[in-house]
Amino acid sequence: MSLRLFAKKDLLTLMHEAEGEGEQSLRRALGPLNLVTLGIGAIIGAGIFVITGQAAAQFAGPAIVISFVIAGIACGFAGLCYAEFASLIPIAGSAYTYSYATLGELVAWIIGWDLILEYAFGAATVAVGWSGHLRAFLRDIGVSLPAVPVSDFHLAGIPVHLNYDYVGFLVIMAITAILVIGIKESANFTTAVVILKVAIVCMFIAIAGAFLASHAWQPNHWHPFVPANTGERGHFGWSGILRGAGVVFFAYIGFDAVSTAAQEARNPKRDMPTGILASLAICTILYILVAGLLTRLVPYTQLNVPDPVVVGIRATGQPWATFLVELGAIAGLASVMLVMLLGQSRVFYSMSRDGLLWPWASRVHPRFRTPYVTSIVVGIFVAILAMLVPLSVLDEMTSVGTLLAFVLVSAGVWMLRRTHPDLPRPFKTPLVPLVPILSILASGTLIVSLAPATQIRLVLWLVIGLGIYFTYGRKHSKVQALGLRTPEPKGAPSMAD
Repeated sequence: MSLRLFAKKDLLTLMHEAEGEGEQSLRRALGPLNLVTLGIGAIIGAGIFVITGQAAAQFAGPAIVISFVIAGIACGFAGLCYAEFASLIPIAGSAYTYSYATLGELVAWIIGWDLILEYAFGAATVAVGWSGHLRAFLRDIGVSLPAVPVSDFHLAGIPVHLNYDYVGFLVIMAITAILVIGIKESANFTTAVVILKVAIVCMFIAIAGAFLASHAWQPNHWHPFVPANTGERGHFGWSGILRGAGVVFFAYIGFDAVSTAAQEARNPKRDMPTGILASLAICTILYILVAGLLTRLVPYTQLNVPDPVVVGIRATGQPWATFLVELGAIAGLASVMLVMLLGQSRVFYSMSRDGLLWPWASRVHPRFRTPYVTSIVVGIFVAILAMLVPLSVLDEMTSVGTLLAFVLVSAGVWMLRRTHPDLPRPFKTPLVPLVPILSILASGTLIVSLAPATQIRLVLWLVIGLGIYFTYGRKHSKVQALGLRTPEPKGAPSMAD
């Protein structure tokens, strides 16, 4: 078999897969409301309830508001590119599928492996935050969970500190069980939780705004708005604002997760752009408001805690509101984990269907019609990550994986416009190539702003993935085995090599 690293899947093949029926197809059960709430379910969560305070305390100070604006702009560019692809190629797999259609198999493998990093580490990050919120909530009502076991040792001369967060492990396994049962049930759970946590976030905004308006004597915690740099790149000052934007970028990956569910949408060509762009716009506004109010209520130096929004609402002196925020955070973070694990399993499913991963990853449950084996395997892996890996490492690994995905999707939109300008596009990214170029530049800048250790871990992760591709994936690839796909009718748009 000849090695065709950049072989592409053509449009007709993808459309056939998207419209396929049978035991190994996914159930189309999601409408536009489900998709918007799916996106909000992933976006509103750890970004507001955990990462905002930590990024403000460690990197940007009150200027974390600017960090959210920068991250939101970068996401807006990428979201427009995702919307075009999701309407054109409405199939499970998100950026992996888009890259396969435009940039070829090797790039598709890289982005698929990168998405595994994004969703797995993202779900583990949220699980750690959920554990911290649950413990704080239980302490407030007089219940204490057993302490988290810890161990310190040296690995190849490097000191290692592990927290065995059993609560994070257990919640991931519970979410995995929900996903195995079915996508419709999962979406309904997410919709209910999204309504609750959006109400809680709006309540925080209203109470915090009213408190600040009635307490003119309140110390000005926004001064200085941009704290002076400590002398180390990424710690306050403008480099800290950029570092903060790279860190909080983790909070925006929800619209990416929407695109992984395209094969389960009832009308993906119409509803996928709505789900992606509406969820992104709503959450960006809420993020900026919460970040600004939080750093105005409480000195940013006090926000490096697992539950910064709870710390903020306590400053208003409203115990009932504190209780509701804690409850909303616990429910909200649960929905984020669900959406991330959903996205992870659907990427695995798509890669396995293409022969790039093992056949068990695309096995569909005969009753629930969900990729249950991959959901269970992914759930166990993520649960172990949540139990062992520190929050700061999980957060930045999720961000760098997301940013790399955005770079490749944006490049794919630009390339496809040049190679196949006449394809029917239900949604078109405006100002091509300007918007894709701006997306690439913005995401690339944020990758550079992250810690060098995070960039090194990304490279090591990709090296492991390429090892799997060259030892298994390319040998079992259906695209490689078939060469060019079944010939298309004369005059049909082709996306083959």
